[in-house]
Amino acid sequence: MNKSKKITQIGSLPYDDVDQAVEYSLQHDIPFLPELPLLGDAMMDYIKHPGNMSCLDAFKTKVAGLDTVKIQCVGPATLILGGYDQDAAFSRAYEHINALLDGLDAGNIILFLDEPALGHAGFDYRQLWSPLFECFNVTSGVHTCGNMNWDEMFASDIDIISFDASKYDLTKYPGYRNGKRIAWGVETIENVKDFQEGDLLTLPCGMGPKFYSIEDCEKNLSSLKTISNSLTS
Repeated sequence: MNKSKKITQIGSLPYDDVDQAVEYSLQHDIPFLPELPLLGDAMMDYIKHPGNMSCLDAFKTKVAGLDTVKIQCVGPATLILGGYDQDAAFSRAYEHINALLDGLDAGNIILFLDEPALGHAGFDYRQLWSPLFECFNVTSGVHTCGNMNWDEMFASDIDIISFDASKYDLTKYPGYRNGKRIAWGVETIENVKDFQEGDLLTLPCGMGPKFYSIEDCEKNLSSLKTISNSLTS
């Protein structure tokens, strides 16, 4: 991937207007499908009706023909932790991803599974990821914002690890990278320990309306651009 193509975000935004949210997404190097909890897009809510995302149609229209875009789906491990059995967790994630991809016209589609609490999973979540990603022609990634056994992530079959670099330094763990690309979830340039070709820059987590305002969106994007410029200067 071109070094200039690195800024994206996790998904959740504090907007209640679809057009504004999509236009904000388009300001990033890699536009991402906005998830608007104020319109019912909280991850444990939208999965009850797979594919029913407030910004999906507008996003598909606006990004048609772009080189790279990013979409995301609540991961099967998170669904199991939320009370779904394994079969339902897999099928709901599959149905949702299939709906997101239907008619999405882009050269490369990055798909992240949102798995925020893998440190609390007492089962082999990796065996859920591989068959799910194998169903789709995507670049695979997993986002987790909490601590976990990072060796398991390094040993997985995914392409990109997205994590909170403002809290954790993955370079200190045995097995670091293992050929993986990294999506650095940053607050400052100091959070970026080892940026390499193909890596991404994001915020540490999503910008849900409980903790963020619309004003925070432009401020945080400006911060990501400043960090990006520092990495290439």
